[in-house]
Amino acid sequence: GLRVLPFKPQNMSNNAAVTAEGGEIGRAQALQARACRAPTSVHMNPVLLKPQSAVGSQVVVQGRVMGNANAREYQSWKPKLLAAVLDSFSQLKAQADLVLVEGAGSAAEVNLRANDIANMGFARAADVPVVLIGDIDRGGVIAQIVGTKAVIASEDAAMIKGFIVNRFRGDPTLFEDGMQLIAHKSGWPALGLIPFFNAASQLPAEDAVALEKRSVHGHGALTIAVPKLAHISNFDDFDPLKQEPGVNLIFVDAGEPLPLADLIILPGSKTTISDLVHFRAQGWDIDLAAHIRRGGKVLGICGGFQMLGKTVNDPAGIEGDHISLEGLGFLDVETTLGGDKALSEVSGISLRDGASFKGYEMHLGVTTGPDCARPLLRFDGRDDGAISQSGNICACYVHGLFADDAQRSSWLKWIGGEASSLNYEAGIDATLDALAAHLELHMDLDAVLRLAS
Repeated sequence: GLRVLPFKPQNMSNNAAVTAEGGEIGRAQALQARACRAPTSVHMNPVLLKPQSAVGSQVVVQGRVMGNANAREYQSWKPKLLAAVLDSFSQLKAQADLVLVEGAGSAAEVNLRANDIANMGFARAADVPVVLIGDIDRGGVIAQIVGTKAVIASEDAAMIKGFIVNRFRGDPTLFEDGMQLIAHKSGWPALGLIPFFNAASQLPAEDAVALEKRSVHGHGALTIAVPKLAHISNFDDFDPLKQEPGVNLIFVDAGEPLPLADLIILPGSKTTISDLVHFRAQGWDIDLAAHIRRGGKVLGICGGFQMLGKTVNDPAGIEGDHISLEGLGFLDVETTLGGDKALSEVSGISLRDGASFKGYEMHLGVTTGPDCARPLLRFDGRDDGAISQSGNICACYVHGLFADDAQRSSWLKWIGGEASSLNYEAGIDATLDALAAHLELHMDLDAVLRLAS
């Protein structure tokens, strides 16, 4: 009976979602909004950092790109960003009975506490009670929580009203003494011991760290390979394929060759030019050329679409250098980066076979050329993408195609498989409901609600 909304002051991820207003937020907050049965809003994640290098990120504020900053520069931006964070939080509070706020990183990052906008700094500024969550699956959870109490300022510690231990495996009675010890040492009451929830792996992951933990999915007759670009973005495009029983989905690590496959997909990229250089450095351009000579099929999505063309031009220096780089040359198109960023949810049909689809656009740049005369998709009265003369190489700017059951079936049949029987979206909702029931069983939700009130 309560209207609940999610909020994360600051997120770092190249996995972004388009909001109802036409902005962008982390896909984790979009999933949380779905769990709340609420439309997405830029105010659910007012600061989104999209990594472009080991030390720098694009900074998105309330859904729009504000600029680029390296890690040290960004620290000086935070005091200005706090105003936007508090504004967004205020707007959500006015719409909800309960706002659940997710921190970022760790509450114990005392070296970054001075300008913090994501954890205890936000909690203090917004006067929000805090529940500290420890991940026992990583080991050392007693030290995690008790150590947090030891290093943070007493004023921050006073904001913490309880703790939860998450992702527990085994007999929970064996950790009763551990929960009591944490409560005694920290002075914070225990609000729950949450058993590991295996079905969580079926939900979209927050960021590319998840790809480091698992690279091969399934043992089906069809093999689909995705090169793991250095700045891969929106990789949850492929989550539905992981659940297809007839598909063997392989994320190919740097340094590994592209395998023999029924389909190779070039994924989205946060930095097309540097990832094109990275692609060639792995020898993947040679592997892809051999795949195409054998009559293999290829799909490029967003940045992958741009890479498949003849050139990628960056006259405005959007990705750091004012350069033009030779593309892979498998589509007769060229891309110029720049202009307004396309951010919208779309639906239409595939011109390859008439199958319907739903998805979203999230890209900078315009792609033109002879192969665009054979577009892949049509939506909102316009065409998108390109198909090679052979018909074996396709590309488009639209993300989320495989989440649409009709569209996913179409692609599986194109590479020699069977139509899908998987209802992907219904499965996500069922998993969210199961997770909610799991938490209700193992958490003291009444105590949490009392803290919020």
